[in-house]
Amino acid sequence: MQALLDFLSGTGFATVDWRQLVMLLIACLLLYLAIVKKFEPLLLLPIAFGMLLTNLPGAGMFHSELFAGGHVNWTGFSETAGLIDYLYLGVKLGIYPCIIFIGVGAMTDFGPLIANPVSLLLGAAAQIGIFLTFSAANGLLGFDSLQSASIGIIGGADGPTAIYVTSKLAPSLLGPIAVAAYSYMALVPVIQPPIMKLLTTKKERQIKMKQLREVSKTEKIVFPIVVTAFVSFLVPAAAPLIGSLMLGNLMRETGVVERLNKTAQNELMNIVTIFLGISVGATATASAFLDWNTLKILLLGVVAFALGSAGGVLLAKFLNLFLKNKINPLIGSAGVSAVPMAARVSQTVGQKEDPENFLLMHAMGPNVAGVIGSAIAAGVLIALFGGL
Repeated sequence: MQALLDFLSGTGFATVDWRQLVMLLIACLLLYLAIVKKFEPLLLLPIAFGMLLTNLPGAGMFHSELFAGGHVNWTGFSETAGLIDYLYLGVKLGIYPCIIFIGVGAMTDFGPLIANPVSLLLGAAAQIGIFLTFSAANGLLGFDSLQSASIGIIGGADGPTAIYVTSKLAPSLLGPIAVAAYSYMALVPVIQPPIMKLLTTKKERQIKMKQLREVSKTEKIVFPIVVTAFVSFLVPAAAPLIGSLMLGNLMRETGVVERLNKTAQNELMNIVTIFLGISVGATATASAFLDWNTLKILLLGVVAFALGSAGGVLLAKFLNLFLKNKINPLIGSAGVSAVPMAARVSQTVGQKEDPENFLLMHAMGPNVAGVIGSAIAAGVLIALFGGL
């Protein structure tokens, strides 16, 4: 009888508390959004399941104390580490986001950006949401500089970049920031159109742009090499992300390592996405997630995303004051790096005004520029606050 009582007292049913139950319900909600609503399912599903695993009472799969203070407690690993603790090392050491960037680079065509370099300015303008949100979080809502930088990067609409920065600067916020970043990426078609319409006139939305010039293979091969060198000299802290992105793109454009290119796009990307999602979801423990700061992060995240979308549109309108060949301001909203969803939204909104207006390829320029811009912004934030 005593053995039976000991067994029952050691089950999760006997040790669960209300906060864990709430987190399990949140995990199920995210699973619903991923499976039924298809909100970024490739990463939201493993994130949600990682959240489920880490909040199961007594399972002992993830121990946040092993990563307390921003350092890995290697001694404790030999005694208490669970499965997800080992997987989380790929996040903590910055491995998973960089590998995903290799896959992103292998799938990205920088041709529209090379053909229209003005797109780079639109991609840069969209990063204003990152820095304005950083200022708001740091100055108004009581977050410190490291936390504010991690929250601000949500405005780049780039999940791996947000995870990379947060793992370096504020790992305790990794769960809510990752959920916010990927949720808002999935909501691009909902969030962006009202902002785009509010900031533009019907005449501006009907602007037709000239067809982009054809970009040579040589230009496409030289581009990733030059960008890697230039950005790394300018912002050395951005070198891991930019270097990974451009390595993947170089494998794509040279055509001499097709097997590696396909692996980067498919098998490697898929495996790392599973590990990254489970690991990030596991950081969303009840003590870390059920906090007023989480609500603030969710609010600031959508503000950052909205400001980034508006920044690209407004810069396009400003540039039109000086350009002979006008830019359709709708493509400026694609400067956030939700590739290619943001570019498709520009196309969709433009075609509602004029069914014969095709903006997709023009919007891809700012869109891929946003990927570069968010990586540079991440490097700037790490360089500024990484030593604090």
